[in-house]
Amino acid sequence: MLNALSLLIGLVALPFALVGIIPFPFVPLVNWIAFPIAVAGTVVGMLSRGTAGRNINLLILIISGVRLMLTGGFI
Repeated sequence: MLNALSLLIGLVALPFALVGIIPFPFVPLVNWIAFPIAVAGTVVGMLSRGTAGRNINLLILIISGVRLMLTGGFI
């Protein structure tokens, strides 16, 4: 049950992370929305037996975290 919840949280954070990759001004700020959602999904995924939810949230964390790191968190 927790794995399904983690997958659902990951599917909510995924569109934000994908939109945040677009290199137009102020669009990458959407990663600030995706990152905390993915952290919550990762925590829920760690509490479950399955690994699919945890893995998708870790992927979203990597995508949005690297994007935030490369741009200094702003643009």
